[in-house]
Parts: sequence; C-alpha cells; structure tokens
Amino acid sequence: MFARFSHRLFLAAALVATAAAPALAQAPAAAPAGPLTVEDIWKSPSLSNITISRDGKYMAATAPMRGRMNLVVIPLEGTGAVALTGLEDYDVVNVRWVGSSRLVYSLGQANTPTGAGQGDGGGLYMVSRDGKDRRRISGTVREVLSEGRFVYRRYGYFRGIPGSEEEIIASGNMSSVDSTDLYRLNVVTGRATLMTSGRPSELARSWILDKNLVPRVLTAGVKDKLTQVVWYRKDADSPWVEIARFEANKGPAFVPLGFESDQKTLKVATNAGRDTMAIFRFDPEQKKLGELIAQHPRFDMGANAQGEPVPGVVTDPETDRILGYTVEAAKPEVVWLDDKRRALQASLDAFMPGRINRFSRTPDGKRWLVTSYSDQHPARWYLFDDEKKTIQEIGAARPWLDGKLVEQRPFLFNTRDGLEIPGYYFLPKDWKPGTKLPTVVHIHGGPFARADTFGNGFGYSEAQLFASRGYAVIVPNFRITPGLGGRIYYGGFGTYGRQMVDDHEDALKWGIAQGFVDPARVCASGASYGGYAALQLLARDNGMWKCAVSGLAVTDLKYQLTTTSGDTAGNEAGVNYWKSVLGIEDLSSPLVREISPVHLASRIKRPVFLYAGRDDIRVPIAQIEEMASNLEAAGNAPKAFVVKDKEGHGFGRLENRVDTWNAILEFLQKHL
Repeated sequence: MFARFSHRLFLAAALVATAAAPALAQAPAAAPAGPLTVEDIWKSPSLSNITISRDGKYMAATAPMRGRMNLVVIPLEGTGAVALTGLEDYDVVNVRWVGSSRLVYSLGQANTPTGAGQGDGGGLYMVSRDGKDRRRISGTVREVLSEGRFVYRRYGYFRGIPGSEEEIIASGNMSSVDSTDLYRLNVVTGRATLMTSGRPSELARSWILDKNLVPRVLTAGVKDKLTQVVWYRKDADSPWVEIARFEANKGPAFVPLGFESDQKTLKVATNAGRDTMAIFRFDPEQKKLGELIAQHPRFDMGANAQGEPVPGVVTDPETDRILGYTVEAAKPEVVWLDDKRRALQASLDAFMPGRINRFSRTPDGKRWLVTSYSDQHPARWYLFDDEKKTIQEIGAARPWLDGKLVEQRPFLFNTRDGLEIPGYYFLPKDWKPGTKLPTVVHIHGGPFARADTFGNGFGYSEAQLFASRGYAVIVPNFRITPGLGGRIYYGGFGTYGRQMVDDHEDALKWGIAQGFVDPARVCASGASYGGYAALQLLARDNGMWKCAVSGLAVTDLKYQLTTTSGDTAGNEAGVNYWKSVLGIEDLSSPLVREISPVHLASRIKRPVFLYAGRDDIRVPIAQIEEMASNLEAAGNAPKAFVVKDKEGHGFGRLENRVDTWNAILEFLQKHL
C-alpha cells in the first residue's frame, strides 16, 4: 500500500508539472550563474505567509510591492491575482482568513534581529477578498502616537470562529492597558463583545478556550513580580481556581497548551523535575500531572522555560485529538501518532528528499498545504490532492537562491563552567579540510529569544552572505537562550555582560579547536543584543577579536531602561524582568555602568562598524550616537557609522539593506 501510494505521488508530480499554475506562482528554475550578491540575499521573497481560504478556492500571501511585503489574493484555479495593500512603510504580517471572503492582518517589519516583528507597527486591519471593503480595527503604535494618544490600546488576532464569515476572537487591552482580554469581534461592523469579564487577575497574559469557545484557563502575572499564576475553571459558571504558580526567571515553568477532546484534561508543558520542557496530560480538578506525551533530551517541547508556547503538539482542529508532536531541534523533527499523516510524511520525504516537509490539511478538507525547504533550498509550497494523488507547486519563496547556499551545520560547544550549548556554523562551498579561514562570530538578538532555526531564523541570511565571500561563520546560542532547556535559560540570569559574553568566546574556541578558524582573523558581529555583545567582546581587549560589526545596539543599559523615547521603560513588568536578567535590585547599581559599552569606549582598540535606524523605538539611537562619540573621543572613531532614516529595529527597505551590507563586507575585507 505504501509503495503504491508513493509511486502515484511521483507519477502525479510529473503530470501536474505541465498544468497551468496560479498567478504569481513560481515554477522550479535552475539557479542563475554567478556568486551570491547582497541583493540576492536581502531582497524580499517572491511569496510568503501562504494561507488557504475556508472554501479552498483562494490563496492569500504576501508578495513584494513598493519595496515592502504586501497582501495579495490568488485564485487557485484560473488567473486574476488581486493586490489588497500597497504599503510603503510597513510589511504585512500575521495574515489570517475570516471565512472565505475576508482577511485580517497586522503591520510590522519583516527583518529584525530576531525575525519578523511588529515594532512601531501592530494594529489590526480587515480587507475583503476583492479589496473593495476595508476597515482599520485598531491602529499601529506610530498612528496612535501621531494622534496624540500615549496609551496604546489595540486588538490582535487570537483565533477564528468555525463557520463564521465575519467574526473572529481577538485579544486586546481595551478594558485595561495592563491586561489581555478576549473579545468576539465582528470585523465588518467593528462591534466587539467582551468574553473575559470576571477574570481573576488584573494582569491577564494568555487564555485557553474550550471547544465551545468558553475561556477556561488563564495565565496571569503578579504586580511588581516575575511570578506567573495559572487559573482554571470547570465551566463558564464555576469559580476560578489557581492550579499552578512559577517564577519566570527560576522555574520550573508550567504552561497550559490546550484541552484534550474530553474538554477536561489539559495538555501542559513543564520542566518540573527535569531540564527540558516536556508535554504531559494534566488533571486540573486534581491538580495532578499525568501521562508524558512527548519529550526531547536537549530541546524544549510545547513551551520554553521562559513560559512561552513553542511548536509542539499537533492536534485535529475539529476534535482536538493529538495527531503528533514536533520539536525545533538541530533540524526540525516530527513524530506522527496518526497513521494517515505518518504515511503522507514518508511519501513526501521520499518525493522531496533532504528537505523539511511540513503539511496541514486545507480548511475545505480536500487537500494538504505542503511547505518544503532546507538549509540550501528556500521554501516552496505545494497543494497535494489526497483523492487524486496529485501534487502541484503553487509558489516559491526565493528560487534564485537554489544551488547557491551552503550547508547549515549544527554543533555543540562546552562553556568554561560546564554548560553544553548548541549552535550552527557555515563554511564556504570550496573549503578544504585543514584550511584556516577568516571567521565571523555572529550573535543573535533578544537576548532571551530562540532566534536560530534550521534553514531560516536570525543569522541565516548573514551567515550565507559571509560564507559566499570566503568566511567561516559561527552562529552560537548562549545562556538565557530559551528553547534549550532550563540550565541554559536560567543560567543567563545575573550573568548579562559577563558569563553570557564568555559563551561567545567559548564558541569561538570550539571553532579554533576544529581547525577551520584562523585565530588571527576573527570579527564579532550582531544586532540588538548581538550588537551589544560585539562591543563587549572588544572592550575585553583579550586579543581574540580583530574587529566588530555592531548594529541597533544597546550601549547604555540605564538609558535603555529609563528613556521615554523607547518602548522598554514604559513596561513595568519588562523593566523588572530586565533587572532580574542583570542581577540587580535597582538601576543605580554600579554594575549597570560596568557592563554598558558606552562607558567602556576607552578600552576598545579594534576597528568598529556601527549601524542604526533613525526611528528605532526598541533601541533609541541616542545611545548609539553617544557610543560613536565616545569612541571618537578615545581615539578610535568608528570606521563606519551608517544611520538610515525611516528605519527602525531592523532595515526594511532593500536599498538600505544592500547599502549597509555592502559596506559591512568592505569593512570585513579590510580588517580581516
């Protein structure tokens, strides 16, 4: 049976190759000759964010237009693609169908140090499939500020409502700026009905609904603390009861993921009694942990130790039956408990070997939407017809990169105090064993963000660009990176700017020991936290680093946590969290100055490249300008200081990316 199914899949692929593809769909093409250019790396994908309408007749996606990723709708049969937005200042993100005739979306920045982010975007917008009906449900941060309002009240998409063509469930802070409520929202009329009245906490963070759309689980904060409390109720008329409590900086974490089909048993992720987060069944009435569902020895599943859900449990959207589980390991892994999906996975993996093949059933139940990618092949999307056993390509993200990318290699390194931390490294295509290469250690942002993933994520594009120019590239994780177990995550608290920076040096020492790093030619690079770390490494002046590329960098920690020019200081819980990360009681601690690069400029003797966005609200530019000034006063003025107008925490405009990264390559060529 399996062999026959697989054979028909292969055969069908050959047959549909001649079929008319939808508008904007990309056919597989051979990679053009010549080396990678900066534009190749940084130009927007042809398509992304593909999603299928409920009736299965239309595909929505984002596509490049006017220098940004804009929203388009494409019929899956026939022609007539419709561009629904024409933005020039934001990218469309978080695209969702409302039935088959409308879409909702938010605005943001497709290129930030930790992936796509909202920055001064956000908001929630509705547009009909034909583009004729539009509504601003809530505005962006920038719009709100320009209207003279200084409290940002917003709606965001939470989930759809089965069968509805007009309503969604939205999250929002309309009743309290410090709390997240849920609303039944009509996207046509704008009418919103509060679903979470009578909540047991003033600091609601996240909700779980049962199949009847009744809010029955709440995770909430505690004022002035890092405590997270999980509340549960038996039904809409029952009182709320506390079922768990944990400290976000200490653990063990306890994260509810959803109800099982009985609507009584919860799926939860916890690291109680273990290092990595694993998925269990949990009886909320008895407050008792039950059967282990899924675990991984090195990577968190279901949620991370920070208390945030991550991909883990795959369930049937109609019955909530557990179908399988996934984990973002060195390469993404999936184990199916469902026979049909296990067979389909095997067939797709045989048809497209060497790739990560992920799939989900289309809302009409007739087909499967397949996403296929690898470290050397950007994503392509297919529709697999279960009945006809045919597969048809409907789009490709970056076909011009096929055949030009290098292998993304996982590795493990040991820190000087006994942690074992995973990361990735990249080597040029023509590298020969025994050859020592100039090397870039590229450090992710956050810092409490799992930014490295296989075939995408932070540092992937930069690493591919560097490798194409003959550099070895090490992209390390480090303590406080979530998703890698409790020892690594909790080990970051109280070590910022100190042991955390040791980890970057230890990752480099691993590369030197492997024999591919020329220790006399090494540069530190990164953005946001990564930019901070690059400067801290040079301030140590231990001879390991020849230069640093520092982008969008926090350089003055006290300024970052107090200035009203950014979006950090106004978040009390966020500031308290940062104090815990730094290991201080208040910002007057001498340590804050000791680990702020702006005050260490006299120690930095090596060449520095700085870049920043003029309109960055996450890391206001004033502290980066002061860093440049202090370096100049110390006799080591930055070799380049690139500032781009109308850019935030990451550069969205292609011309700005190309200009900046060409300048970075010139800097590296000169100093390595």
